[in-house]
This record gives sequence, C-alpha cells and structure tokens, in this order.
Amino acid sequence: MIWENFYGNFRLIGMRYFLLAFLLFLLFYIIFRNKWLYKKIQPRFPKNKDYIREILYSVATMMIFAFVSAIVFSHPLVRPHTTLYKNITEFGWVYYFVAFPLMLVIHDTYFYFCHRLMHHKKIFNYVHLVHHQSTNPSPWAAYAFHPLEAFIEIGILIVFAFSIPIHKTHLLIFFFFMIVYNVYGHLGYELYPKGFGKHWFGRWINTSVNHNQHHQYFKGNYGLYFLFWDRILGTIREDYEERFDEVKKRTIPLK
Repeated sequence: MIWENFYGNFRLIGMRYFLLAFLLFLLFYIIFRNKWLYKKIQPRFPKNKDYIREILYSVATMMIFAFVSAIVFSHPLVRPHTTLYKNITEFGWVYYFVAFPLMLVIHDTYFYFCHRLMHHKKIFNYVHLVHHQSTNPSPWAAYAFHPLEAFIEIGILIVFAFSIPIHKTHLLIFFFFMIVYNVYGHLGYELYPKGFGKHWFGRWINTSVNHNQHHQYFKGNYGLYFLFWDRILGTIREDYEERFDEVKKRTIPLK
C-alpha cells in the first residue's frame, strides 16, 4: 500500500513539476528567448549544465516528497494519528475555505525560519548550498534541493498532518499552488505589474525579483509567499523595491 502510494504521489508531483516548468521554460527560455531578454531580471541565461543539475536534484526531491507523503498518509502506524478527514461537512465549508489562507501563513512562517536557519554558516554548505548553485535560477530550480533540504521542505506536510484538520483536496490544491508559486519565484522574469513592489498590498507579497535577489546575493529576502517576516525582522534587502522598479521600467532596446 505504501509503495503504491509512493508511485502515485511521485507521478502526480512529477507531472505538475515537469509540465509547469517545461511550459514556462519553453516560452521564456526558448521561443521568446531573444525577444524578452531585456525583461530578464538577470539579463543572461544559465548554462545547459545548470539546467541538468537543477532537473536531477528536482527528481530526487520529488522522490523524497512522494516517500514522506506515502508514509504519513498510508502507514498504519501513522495515518490514524493524522488530522486528515474525509467528509468536508465534518468541519463545514467555511473552515474548508479558511484553511487555505491559514495553510499559506503556516507554510510561509515555517519556510522563513527554516530558510534562515539553513543559511547559518555551520549548516549552509551541507544543506542549502545545492539550491544556491543556481545563482541565476531557471524554472527547473523550483525543487533543486539537497536531499537533506528536501526532507526539511516536505516537513510542512507533517506540520499540516498533525496540527490542523486537513482534507485531501486541501493538499491537492495547496501543493499545486506551491509549485506554481515556486516556479514563478525561480522564473527569472517578473510577472507582477509595474509598481507592485511599493503598492500597499504588493509590498507584503513575495515576487520573482525578490527571490532572484536572494539567489544572486545569498543574503536577505528569505520569505516564500509573503514578505511579512522579512519586513518585520528587517531581513528584506534595502535595494529590493528599487530593483523591482528597475526591472519593470525596462523598455525594448533600440536596434
């Protein structure tokens, strides 16, 4: 039963990753590579060996994600103790929809503090360096983690499974959103509109420019979905908003 779920989870996770990353890679890095180059946050492209490294580590990450999720929700000694429920009416539709923003806040908090910990000088080289080999990330970098970091990343599933009531569809929708935002964060292009970084709402939302700076400089900008913790704890880069505006103000160069 566990291995059946492992293979099923791996297929689902892999399908989402490869379809989404390939689609955006095809558009931004192949079809419109030259036409949209002026929009690229770092106006250069990674090398082919970088793409290969990112994909290989991502495959290993997906295997770890699939294995942990299979254990949590299939092992007879674990599953009965989780907060997973089957009938949505058991907790009602209001809770069902409220759970999604709650999951985002919990995950963002979990990620921020784990991320900062992984940047500690005594841990970084053993856990987080693999991900930071992508100093100019591509969509394939979304899951390019060292195996130790992959276990830390999937730890959020364990947090959910033993803290708040969780429905199967919560997990399906949430983890789909997670990979979408993760690929966007590593896209190398900014999709939010001009002025978003300074907008009263946008200044609290993480962006591709923000995370790209983190990959480029290795310091600051530790958030995942939001910038709450970065702004509250003073870890947001001082040049972030200026950089966002610079990227969005670029125009097509004259020929």
